[in-house]
Amino acid sequence: MNITRINDYETVENAITKDEPMIAVIDFKGENAFVSHLDDGVEHHILLAKADLSQNDIDKYFRIIFNKDGASWTFICPPDYKGITDKTRRIATFYRDGFTVISAFLSDFGYLVEITIPKRYRRHIEAMKDE
Repeated sequence: MNITRINDYETVENAITKDEPMIAVIDFKGENAFVSHLDDGVEHHILLAKADLSQNDIDKYFRIIFNKDGASWTFICPPDYKGITDKTRRIATFYRDGFTVISAFLSDFGYLVEITIPKRYRRHIEAMKDE
């Protein structure tokens, strides 16, 4: 995986050393990732802009905030993910793919940490359980 570090005010290396939070976007294919100190990236679409990518393409990336304690996945499944029209199947596929790609990124980055989905992003998963 090609991991690009975006260093503006705080370097990624400083964030690693100090165990400060970082933000990352990882393309759905798991080929490219962009990471910065959270204070630099601020939000995922801003991180894309700092990487000279279109902010409008935010739905083409898995989004996490992480440190050595774990990774929080901003679980937002695009309505057109992989062209899957069935909502339940689409969300299940996104879930499986996300854990695979995010785990690969974290491993390549040297972080073997737990991936969690914050409660506010679990609505899609909860809805699937009800179906």
